[in-house]
Amino acid sequence: MSEMLSIHHDLPGHQFETTVDGNRAYLAYMDLGKQTLDIYRTFVPNSLRGRGIAAALTEHALQYADRLGYTVIPSCSYVERYMLRRERHTSTSTS
Repeated sequence: MSEMLSIHHDLPGHQFETTVDGNRAYLAYMDLGKQTLDIYRTFVPNSLRGRGIAAALTEHALQYADRLGYTVIPSCSYVERYMLRRERHTSTSTS
């Protein structure tokens, strides 16, 4: 991702969102209580795909969860794959 994104956390709406070229992309989650977030959807319009926007939204949400000590349930398949890649990268870079 070569461009800087302005990602907004809509806390009451349980979303992280950004607007690029007039198009809105977002990541939606549910706060299940007991310090657990269920990230269940990412959406990036077709015109914005391939630019790393879903990855940026996901990373932003995961950093938020980490800061608060939350566990993340990745119900969204994109987020699940992202977390697996991130975990593999982290474990190989620290060994």
